[in-house]
Amino acid sequence: MNLLSRVFTYELPTEIAFGVHAVNELPKWIDSLKGSKVFIVSDPGVAQAGILDKVTSPLAEAHITFHTFTEVEREPDVKTIEIATAEAKAFGADLVIGVGGGSAQDAAKAVAVMVNNEGKITQYAGLNHIPNPGLPIICIPTTAGTGSEVTIWTVISEKDHHRKFGIGGKYLAPTLALCDPALTLSLPGPMTAATGMDALTHALESFVNKATQPISEALSRESMRLIAKSLRKAVVQGDNLQARYDMLLASTIAAMAFNPTRLGLAHALCMPLGGKFKVPHGTANAILLPQVMQFNLVGNLEKFKEIAEIFGENTAGLPLREAAELSVKAIKKLNQDIGIPAGLREYGVTEEDLDYIAKEGMESGNVWVNPRKPTLEDLKEIVRQSI
Repeated sequence: MNLLSRVFTYELPTEIAFGVHAVNELPKWIDSLKGSKVFIVSDPGVAQAGILDKVTSPLAEAHITFHTFTEVEREPDVKTIEIATAEAKAFGADLVIGVGGGSAQDAAKAVAVMVNNEGKITQYAGLNHIPNPGLPIICIPTTAGTGSEVTIWTVISEKDHHRKFGIGGKYLAPTLALCDPALTLSLPGPMTAATGMDALTHALESFVNKATQPISEALSRESMRLIAKSLRKAVVQGDNLQARYDMLLASTIAAMAFNPTRLGLAHALCMPLGGKFKVPHGTANAILLPQVMQFNLVGNLEKFKEIAEIFGENTAGLPLREAAELSVKAIKKLNQDIGIPAGLREYGVTEEDLDYIAKEGMESGNVWVNPRKPTLEDLKEIVRQSI
């Protein structure tokens, strides 16, 4: 990267409040944003686990009027957004809170903007097509993976057509990210593993891609360091608060890294895998990542060597290419240790699906910042090796 030849920018419009039991300060933040009718968006799992009660109890004690919508499904559908938006308007909401993983937070962000915009959220697919600002948004993550609490992106599905859309822009950036590691303590091991690998893929793809810049690089490095230190512990010791703290922090700062840079081929291919085959997003990233790294090595050998070292590989005295290849070995070992499925075959992906997945993946804007330019056949081979 020749920094002398270009200007880079970094903006983070979201305020971040991070700490154990930070959720207890939610009424104070609502008051500062002048919220009086709070619309809370979540999902059935968060509600059933009692996590939502930890968010609503402080509001009830502070006599804040709120309404909950808990019907967000995994990979939220445009129809769900329409139903929730109608409820928010009928309630007279003046502030939206998203509580949950990426799906709930993405849905909350979509609802907040659609209260003040016409049509369907999917008609604003792409970057900066939303015309009007929405309601203030507070995002409260309950998983350590998506980083949606600080990003300018939301991903919405049209399940009738097996499609997913990335919608981006400053109006989708949460006003506040309220990050409380204690809310992630009950997350099951397999979900901890999948969301943790999503965070890692965010940090790693941002770190090596062609749009990387010094601020995002620093964030990516720290995120990967925290993940290397604590993901295994978080998976096998779910009540380890330090590991949970590290992973939520890693997830948030990984999202801060990719916000201005986008990602790479793993995320490009995740869209069709999630849309048609229902592969959970973090799991798809984890399965694809070693193959994507192997393909990308020659595009940024120095960075891949650094990744290997972050994950504890000894590169001393090795030629650069051999040192870089140890990064792939390290991530494969991590996947095995935390129980990531061996391949996409477990989700019904076959050789016959390669054309569809590759063509859909090639449409992603993440392809153009990837450190190595792929052909359609390259994408097919990455998926083939991941089956």
